[in-house]
Formats: sequence, structure tokens, C-alpha cells
Amino acid sequence: MSELYLITGGAGFIGSHIVHRVLHEGGRVRVIDNLATGKLERLEKVRSSIEFVRGDLADPSVCDEVVGGVEYVLHQAAVPSVQRSIKDPVGTNRANVTASLNLLESCRKHKIRRLIYAASSSAYGDTEVLPKVEDMPPHPLSPYALQKLTGERYCKLYFDIFGLETVSLRYFNVFGPGQDPHSEYSAVIPKFITRLLANQPITIHGDGEQSRDFTFIDNVVEANLLALKAPNAAGKMCNIGCGERVTLNRLVTLLEQQLGISAQVIYGPAKAGDVRHSLADIEGAKAILHYQPKITVEEGLRRTVAAYKNTIAE
Repeated sequence: MSELYLITGGAGFIGSHIVHRVLHEGGRVRVIDNLATGKLERLEKVRSSIEFVRGDLADPSVCDEVVGGVEYVLHQAAVPSVQRSIKDPVGTNRANVTASLNLLESCRKHKIRRLIYAASSSAYGDTEVLPKVEDMPPHPLSPYALQKLTGERYCKLYFDIFGLETVSLRYFNVFGPGQDPHSEYSAVIPKFITRLLANQPITIHGDGEQSRDFTFIDNVVEANLLALKAPNAAGKMCNIGCGERVTLNRLVTLLEQQLGISAQVIYGPAKAGDVRHSLADIEGAKAILHYQPKITVEEGLRRTVAAYKNTIAE
């Protein structure tokens, strides 16, 4: 695995985990990140082993610079927030659509072998049918969902028209160590864990019976590596989840058990653009990528809680 891999958004939560795994497998890594939401400390332990470029993929010349000499691209760079996209649809479109299109064009010109695109389960919207299957009509409810779907469609077009090998992975609620709990747009699990560890109340928007297919980060990293080399994956899109649905109320119970405490829960109004239920059908990923989620939600929570405890102890 001595090829050169470009990991966009490599200082982000998912991207940094992929960086560590690719290095572990013997690959060479180039990272590009504008550090708008990424953090260099996530790469601190491997900083001397990678080539790092601080830059913005919405600039076509930057894309051309970082794609040169690369065999594979793992495109994780994005502004991954429904709420932020509602507040700033134009800015997030630049980060999520313009940048992705520029990157695809550079990959086409430089004839890279394959690009893996971080797509989103938010593309399905609030359709009542569960589980979500890849051939369902998309119904994005937010600018973010539409932006990620647009990037996914561009990937498919670049394969169909130009022969550029692309694989899109629709992530379902990824969580794990290193996820930022302090952002206004933080995912629910790191936010809940850090507040519970600090003996602070947690807020659930809605009645808590909304459900998600929470997916531990190691499963997502594995899916990306499988997608790089899977022989019949080019031009395809696959759901990446656990195939298990957990309500937010159940999540709180699991965290109470992990931490040995009783949570103080405040219920507030539901958020605009939020999907009520989400569950992945992962049969396509199993068939195309030979993907199998190895880490359960409970085990993933155990590892995540341990990591946050260690961070606080340091």
C-alpha cells in the first residue's frame, strides 16, 4: 500500500481517523484541510509522516496542486452541519459543492485511479420507509442534505461521462473518539458525553423518540478502505451504517449505564430540518464492498466514553 493517498479534510474527525489507518496500512498520505473546522492536533502524532497542505478546495488551482501525483483520493472535506447550512446556504454550498466539483475535475485531468466521496444519509430526508435503501428517491430537507446529494450526483456523472472511478458512501451518524463536543453544530454523542462527565444537564430537541443509525468511526474507516479497491464498486453508492436504530432516549440510557450516573435531561423544541428516523439498509455495502460493521453501538460508546475520560484526565 505504498501509493500516495490524498485525504481531503484530513484534520477533521473522520478524515484524521482515515489518515491514521492509511499510514498504518503502509500508504503515503497527503492531507489538505483549510482548518475551518479541522484541528491540526488530530494529526499531531503523525505530522512528520504526512504531507500537509493548508488550502481551500473551492480554489481550482489548489485542487490541481494537491491532486498531482496522487493515485487515490478520499474526499472527506465538508462543512458537515444541517443547522449551519440553514444559517449560511451560500457559504456551505461553496465548501460542499463547488469544492467537490473542482476536486473531481482535477482528478479527471490527473487521471487518478479512484475517488471515495463522503456522502450523507441526510439525502433520504424524512421518508417514513425504513430502512433506507439506496434506490429510494432522495428527499433532502436542508441545504446541507442537498449539497451532499449534489456532490454524490457529480461523482456518478464523472464516472458515467469521463470514466473517473468514484464511489459514494452515505454515512449514517458517525461517532467516536476525537469528535468535537464544543461546536454549536456538534453531533449529539460527544456533546452528551462531555456534559454528563461534567455533571451538566443534556438537552434533547423533541421527545427523544427520534432514532438514528449510530455508526462507530472504525466501521466508516473500514468502509473507505474497502471502497478504494472493491472491483465492482466504481460508479456505485452505498449506505454505511450499523443497520441498527437507537432512539435518543435509549442513547441516554446506554450512556448512563456506561458512566454509572443518572442524567438530567431537558426536552426542548425540535430542530428545523431534522429527520425523525434514520436506519441504513447495508446489504448493498455488504455485497459490493464486502463491508461488515465490526463494532456495535454499545462497544463504540464504551470506546468513545473511555477516550473522552482519558482526554479529561490528561
